[in-house]
Amino acid sequence: MKQAQRDVCRRYGAGFDALDLSCKLGISAGALRGEQPLNGLRHPPENGTNGWYIWGGEELTADPDFFMPLHAHHLQKLCVSVLPYLALPPGWRFLIAPDYEDVWYDSTLLAPPD
Repeated sequence: MKQAQRDVCRRYGAGFDALDLSCKLGISAGALRGEQPLNGLRHPPENGTNGWYIWGGEELTADPDFFMPLHAHHLQKLCVSVLPYLALPPGWRFLIAPDYEDVWYDSTLLAPPD
């Protein structure tokens, strides 16, 4: 898996920030159900999280229960298609679907919360 992650980082000119699989991330129920597209964004890690938020479908809502915590190692069984993207460092986003991939840097993800 690390080679696939290195390939994604190299392809988009991003640094490689290996993911600690014991840390938690936020994931939506839609992503776990396999809704498409799959979206991910990474904030700076804090409080035992790795900064990743992953959701399935077109919409990201402000509902406080939209994301549930999940240890990253569970993705190896529950949402394997996102694994190649999870070494992208904070500030990066991805959107994937069958036969589609978009990865980009978003500096607003590094700004402190209001």
